Amino acid sequence: MSETPPAPAPSLLTVTQSETVTTITLNDGKANAMSPRMLAALNEALDAAEAAGHIVVLSGRPGVFSGGFDLKVLGAGGREAHEMLRSGFDLLYRLTSFPTPTIAACSGHGLALGSFILLATDYRIGTLGNFKIGANEVAIGMTMPYGAVELLQARINPSALHRATALAEIFSPDEAAKIGFLDEVVEAEALAARAQEVAAGFAKLNMKAHHETKLRLRNDLLANMLSGTELEFGSA
Repeated sequence: MSETPPAPAPSLLTVTQSETVTTITLNDGKANAMSPRMLAALNEALDAAEAAGHIVVLSGRPGVFSGGFDLKVLGAGGREAHEMLRSGFDLLYRLTSFPTPTIAACSGHGLALGSFILLATDYRIGTLGNFKIGANEVAIGMTMPYGAVELLQARINPSALHRATALAEIFSPDEAAKIGFLDEVVEAEALAARAQEVAAGFAKLNMKAHHETKLRLRNDLLANMLSGTELEFGSA
């Protein structure tokens, strides 16, 4: 008697494509934790978007963008935790230097690595509501990683930088838009349409000029992110 093959693992995200846009929606049914599986799936989706030359819209399930790294893996320590951390910061570098515009449609809470993903994308649209956005590393006993510090310094208003990092202050979507985690905030029911509207506008850009300009603007940031991540986690 042949054995029944195991059921496929449930998908952690969905990918839809139009002529010029790839929309990636994270949904693990919980906090959209950046586990090794989620990071691998997200990179695979980004591979497809990059190959197609598409603008990327990155979103989450209603109420949750991402709560950051998978705390179970992180708490267990060892090689898997180390590799997960390295993969997470490699993802931030990839998003910061992505060849086409990237849009974060922040569908709710965005904490820890979730907030750093907001900082790494080109344009960030938040959702009105009782949601938390920010870097809570210090509050949970973690020294802020070098790569995250570089992103925070680059994109958070100087007057709020210390509060957002060393004091682990968490912000509402409206507050997050004022200090630099977000660019605008809309009602939840308007989020998807607004993200697609912004993407359609970006599709009119010359992508070669966009990418080359992005790399010039972020040359020092990218170099510092790379050296900081290698110092903290070792070479890839």
